[in-house]
Amino acid sequence: MVFFLDYIQHKRDCKFKQNERTQRLQGLTNYRGPFTPLDREIIDKPIEELVQDVQKGATDPIDLLHTYGKVAVKAHEKTNCLTEIMIPEAEHWIRDGSINMKGPLAGIPVSLKDTINVGGFDSTVGYSSFVGNKQPHDGGTVRLLKDAGAVPYVKTNMPITLLSFESTNDVWGRCTNPHNSKYSPGGSTGGEAALLALGGRIGIGSDVAGSVRAPAHFSGIYSLRCSTGRWPKAGFATSMPGQEGVPSVYSPMTRTLNDLTYFTSAVIGMQPWKYDHSVHPIPWRSDIEKEYATKSKLRVGVMRTDGVVDPSPACVRALEKTEAALKAAGHEIVEIDPPSPYEALRLAALLLNADGCQMFRSFFRSGEWNDPGANQMDFLMRLPRPLKYIYYLWVKYVRRDDVWAGLVKDWHAKTAFEQWKLVAQREAYRAKWFEWWNSVDVDFLLTPPNATPAVPHDGMKEAVSSCGYTFLFNLIDYTCGIIPVTHVDKDLDKLPPTFNIKKLNGVAQGAYKLYDAEAMHGLPVAVQIVGRRLEEEKVLAIMKRVEDALGDDKYQLLDID
Repeated sequence: MVFFLDYIQHKRDCKFKQNERTQRLQGLTNYRGPFTPLDREIIDKPIEELVQDVQKGATDPIDLLHTYGKVAVKAHEKTNCLTEIMIPEAEHWIRDGSINMKGPLAGIPVSLKDTINVGGFDSTVGYSSFVGNKQPHDGGTVRLLKDAGAVPYVKTNMPITLLSFESTNDVWGRCTNPHNSKYSPGGSTGGEAALLALGGRIGIGSDVAGSVRAPAHFSGIYSLRCSTGRWPKAGFATSMPGQEGVPSVYSPMTRTLNDLTYFTSAVIGMQPWKYDHSVHPIPWRSDIEKEYATKSKLRVGVMRTDGVVDPSPACVRALEKTEAALKAAGHEIVEIDPPSPYEALRLAALLLNADGCQMFRSFFRSGEWNDPGANQMDFLMRLPRPLKYIYYLWVKYVRRDDVWAGLVKDWHAKTAFEQWKLVAQREAYRAKWFEWWNSVDVDFLLTPPNATPAVPHDGMKEAVSSCGYTFLFNLIDYTCGIIPVTHVDKDLDKLPPTFNIKKLNGVAQGAYKLYDAEAMHGLPVAVQIVGRRLEEEKVLAIMKRVEDALGDDKYQLLDID
């Protein structure tokens, strides 16, 4: 009986939020219709010019909101990317002086991952049990944004649990890829990526294993994974409160690289440590940005594989295209052999789920849908340990798959003592990377962001462990940026005739079950730029150097309808 009542309440709360969203969208009658010449001028104008126009009074911030509200409505109709619709309130905030129109982001509409607390709106994280959890006041991050002049106007979709490169939940439904509706836009900040790809301006997401980077790669936008303590995270809801084995970070996402650099410097220039106790008091370092913007010859360490899942032909082509462009621009390519990425994947997975998946599971209601990838992790975690050990022995000695066996072996809830030992291993691993980087003396690493382009819907059941190219840098807390480079080509990116999936380890098999160049034709493919810890200025400057090296062959953004 309790199960049935809980399920009924789950269905009611989901229907309530969906109806509320529908009603709010239907009320936006002034935000419909084709884009006007003014809309297109606003969308195409550099962010610095828009800010200056608002500060001088030459542009009414309501006009910017009208344009980007129209963008959001159209993007949502195509991809189901929005959750909370805050546009009417945003109009009010602009008019009543709640937003500082002299700030460095004056008048710029900013979209937010659903987890970020805006006063008066829910932050459901895709759980029906979180419906009605609205806070009376803005969180620290939103207060900073308003003081900087930014206008929060929509919140965006994500996966329940936040532990997926997809973005689906019962409360809000499934978000789709803006390039191909059969594929994921990425996760966990997938709704944000879909909106930005379809014309949004600036947004904020979170990243614990690649959650601003996979969506940028899948959907064809730009993102920066900041190191812990550089970007504010005050005022948010989460599926894993207390999880600090692999700390989550909030970070910027944008449609263009210029916007990414401007947005990051503007937020850091607002002294976020005055809004969030966890932020380091490190001002924006223009001298470092200038140093790497002008350095004549960069040393580029190319990480061609993580040794767990070799990149697919599409991702290899994007990497090699970028490598060739950098080499042609006079930069030095360095072949590297870093500390074991597999060790990082194993450690990070155990640290992230040291609670045995209990915390994210505790928020579920009876009958609530779970992401297939998170469900797979939870299933293996709850499998009785004697059965799990038999499975481990079969994988290791019958299948002879040391990679998958090593991940399965210790996949169980940890005691405090075991958790402390894992943290000690994490710190020792970070020290290995510190010494290794000093020894090779490269300026940055060039890597794939993922083994494959976007996954098809529900594909994370197979690909849940294929996240090593991003997860690695969460574990060691390095700054990373994503640059879209090309699109999947059904002819150029086919698997070779000699390819045999049965020869791959279990993680790689899961990823390659989903790879189909013909079905993926036209999906974006990106590269990842990696710096060391707290090197946001450097990474952004290098991203600009990389895109300049690509020249006229750089990525073409998705056309706006």
